[in-house]
Amino acid sequence: MSVAFRRESDEEHLEPKFERPIAPGPNLVTANGLALIGEKVVALETAIAAAPEEDRAALQRELRYWHTRQTTAEVVPPPAPGTVGIGSRVTYRLNGAERTAHIVGGDEADPAAGRIGFQAPLARALIGAEVGERVDFAGKDEAIEVMAVG
Repeated sequence: MSVAFRRESDEEHLEPKFERPIAPGPNLVTANGLALIGEKVVALETAIAAAPEEDRAALQRELRYWHTRQTTAEVVPPPAPGTVGIGSRVTYRLNGAERTAHIVGGDEADPAAGRIGFQAPLARALIGAEVGERVDFAGKDEAIEVMAVG
């Protein structure tokens, strides 16, 4: 019989399961970000304990990711008053529009909610700036004006 017609099992035809990728570089987090990671670990451990055996592999893969993020987390101290840093809520003017963003660790980021990761180009441009300062962004000189930092 031809090998083309042989079928050992459905398992050999499934997509391989890979570990969730870890972002390169330091895992800088806010104190709140570290607490959120801890909550995620506890929730996953609880879900694994309650899940049927066939559903545990995906949950365990997710748990390995969050355990790694928890053990590599480096809590960043709050920035100096008036200076933009990780943990800052900054109001800025870009292209004539005033916006507010909270700069956070990568796992805590949610751009739709106004939380941008410190690795994002906008955050990198803002970090270190002070109120009233203009910073370069997207190849434009003094494209962003820092209005307020909290």
